[in-house]
Amino acid sequence: MLLRLAAAAVVARRFARGRSIRLPLGPGAPALPGTISVVVPARDEERRLAGCLGPLRDEPALEVIVVDDESSDATADVARAHGATVLRGAPLPPGWAGKTWALEQGLRAARGDWIVFLDADTRPRRGLLRALVEAAAEVDLLSVGPRFVCESPGERVLHPSFLASIVYRTGPADAPGGRVIANGQCMAARRDALLRAGGWARVRGSLIEDVALARALVGDGWRLRLADGADVLEVRMYESALETWHGWGRSIIQRDRYVLGDLALLWLTMALPLPRLLARRGDALDAALLATRLALLLAFRRAYAPRGLPFWLSPLADVAVAARLTWTVLRPSRTWRGRTYG
Repeated sequence: MLLRLAAAAVVARRFARGRSIRLPLGPGAPALPGTISVVVPARDEERRLAGCLGPLRDEPALEVIVVDDESSDATADVARAHGATVLRGAPLPPGWAGKTWALEQGLRAARGDWIVFLDADTRPRRGLLRALVEAAAEVDLLSVGPRFVCESPGERVLHPSFLASIVYRTGPADAPGGRVIANGQCMAARRDALLRAGGWARVRGSLIEDVALARALVGDGWRLRLADGADVLEVRMYESALETWHGWGRSIIQRDRYVLGDLALLWLTMALPLPRLLARRGDALDAALLATRLALLLAFRRAYAPRGLPFWLSPLADVAVAARLTWTVLRPSRTWRGRTYG
């Protein structure tokens, strides 16, 4: 009981920081303080790349660079057809992960005052780049939480549960005082400053490169913000429940000094209260923890489209998600996009 109370107190303290969350990003001001380069790393992304590049044609970008990371499909052709500059990725050097190497090549090739990194599965909306630069001018590194597009019922059950596991471990993303976290699907910074700080070479071998870079830069004194960008950016991360299960499970938990405490916290405060109550073994603490979990769904509703009944039933997946993350820690995957890392 004491362990459960301690875990609940940690979660309550983290969630309490959400009272000071900033307003979501909206279309930015007409004037831009400098030029913008957009870098999109892409490996075998011919099916999804058009959704990212098409809307950028109406955005005030100096250049859109697609780093073709040794694709075996028509990624480069799709990029050119949508007006992007294609940078053919060099062979992967020893010690680098594929995505960090592609991002680093794009950073070196860019010419803008500001650099925006977008994943190929993002779907920008009107005003995104202006909103990013306006918000990034107040900090040193900006990353954005998008609106997630989950089309199948299985995705809408699993995806919010995986996302909830992050909030339980770190607190609300845009609240001050939480653990350092970032979303590499959309990041913005001053290009020269990022180059001087060492760029993506700082985390060259990481498979969770966004959080690793953010933590390294915060250690240097950089100011970080993770903003709510649901009104200016959508992401279709995965195309099935199975992809969601494997993709999220691989990418959202790190083996670091927090990991054992994180897993214990997830089991005690997120995964087990509902089963205990259903088995009639729960108590008032379990009821309070379940109420907290359901309230989190209300906070998530802006971040998902469509939602429907599966979204609201996503707490039913919490035990499976906690088990998946536990397995990831015990048997971490080192294979991604056809490459296996040591």
